[in-house]
Amino acid sequence: MIEFYLDQKSGVTPYLQLVQQVRRAVKLGLLHDGDQLPTVKDVVGKIAINPNTVSKAYRELEHQGLVVARTGVGTFVAVAPSDGPPAMLRPLRRDLERWIARARDAGLDDEGIEALFIESFRDASSVAAP
Repeated sequence: MIEFYLDQKSGVTPYLQLVQQVRRAVKLGLLHDGDQLPTVKDVVGKIAINPNTVSKAYRELEHQGLVVARTGVGTFVAVAPSDGPPAMLRPLRRDLERWIARARDAGLDDEGIEALFIESFRDASSVAAP
């Protein structure tokens, strides 16, 4: 089951953070077709968020076709990951974890690591774009 978190510094609204986290978890194969999302009450209790915000995120996910709500039962993932199997992603994840460890050894904090990654990603994306 997914564990939601909020990043107060991100500048992204809380409901969109939840939507993005579910989308990422599906894409990475951490959530599968039929997996149940935490109840609104559980999310509210764990991350101190307004229940309407969680409901809004779940409605948005349902509108996007990623989840289906079953009244009185819960909210369930309704799609399978579209990218390669999670086994193909494991080596990439290990490489990223090693890279993060090297960045920490170089003295970067979380914000610095994120900034370096995003800038490098943008540079690589602009070179690869047609």
